[in-house]
Amino acid sequence: MKITKITTYLIESKLKKPFWWSNGKATKRSAVLVKISTDEGIEGWGEGYGTQETISVIHNTLKSQIISENPLNREKLWEKMYLSLNNAVLQVGIGGCAISAIDIALWDITGKTYNLSVSELLGGKIRDKILTYATGLYYSENDFPKNLVNEAKYYKKIGFKGMKMKIGAIKPESDIERIKEVRKAIGDDIYLMVDANQAYNLYTAKKLLKKLAEFNILWFEEPLHYYDWNSYAELKKISPIAISGGESLRTSSQFKDFLVNQSYDIVQPDVSNVGGITEFKRIINMASTMGIQTIPHVWGTPVMIAASLHIASTIPNTPRMDNPQHFLQEPGMEYDRTDNPLRENITLETQPFKFDNGYLDVPKKPGLGIEISEEKVQQMSTQKIETNT
Repeated sequence: MKITKITTYLIESKLKKPFWWSNGKATKRSAVLVKISTDEGIEGWGEGYGTQETISVIHNTLKSQIISENPLNREKLWEKMYLSLNNAVLQVGIGGCAISAIDIALWDITGKTYNLSVSELLGGKIRDKILTYATGLYYSENDFPKNLVNEAKYYKKIGFKGMKMKIGAIKPESDIERIKEVRKAIGDDIYLMVDANQAYNLYTAKKLLKKLAEFNILWFEEPLHYYDWNSYAELKKISPIAISGGESLRTSSQFKDFLVNQSYDIVQPDVSNVGGITEFKRIINMASTMGIQTIPHVWGTPVMIAASLHIASTIPNTPRMDNPQHFLQEPGMEYDRTDNPLRENITLETQPFKFDNGYLDVPKKPGLGIEISEEKVQQMSTQKIETNT
């Protein structure tokens, strides 16, 4: 079998109502989808973070590393792609997204070739359904308190065991008021997490910890600059709340310092950033060996969601035990609930994932286990590029 064509789509959709977080604003949702075709008619889909630069790296650098190669040789192709970017000092940032998109598609092809799901290729599932938490509770116009509180109540009503809200875009005192109202609305039996998206310096984060502890916060996500492992380690030593991060890191090389120096309680790689399924599995093994939980960051289309579900099904409980508690030992997965037409409208299936009482079922069909509608993808596409042999 040989790779004969790489097709990339930059897909976008405007949002009805913008929302924002500490260092960004969403007026649209976007993603880069990659379709890899073979001479045997088997195709695979992958996803990377949605930018024009990601597509440029795929077609200008990575195409020569994989065209005419056997897609089943995933490890070989990953090394070739990494080395081509490493030599150009592009292996981090957008380079990681480009590798991710291709790598996920190669796993999809391999599963379809052998009639096995990605989770089976990874060694088999530890669990058939994945605990999820709702990501929402962003900042939006006139959201507080009524709309924010009603959103939190809705997540509890439909069965989520935990939810995550944004902080860091306004004064800490104002964020504390938002947290207070959400906690009051959902009660103490639902886990609540906060995500600052790198909003604080070390001093401010330390000061804020004391207030957060009053509201039984499960974890404090990305409080500091994404690559400042030393400050994360210092914050973690004094924190009564779990410190988490990792969505912005690429490849196991960037995760190494955080794991070796115990800078995280919870590590949160993103399969569309980190280097795909191949590299994500390496990070799970590193983190598990060091007693650090892995809870995937997920914020994309069904391609990314499916890949993350397969990965999450193989993450061991941390620590290993027979009766794990939600999020404390049992690994969960982020389930973005913000407005995202790309998440809802690119598969042949109306509901590609079954959600029940806080859990998502792991797809059982070969490969990623979902059927992408290329017609729907093209309708949302702002750019399509093909590279042939």
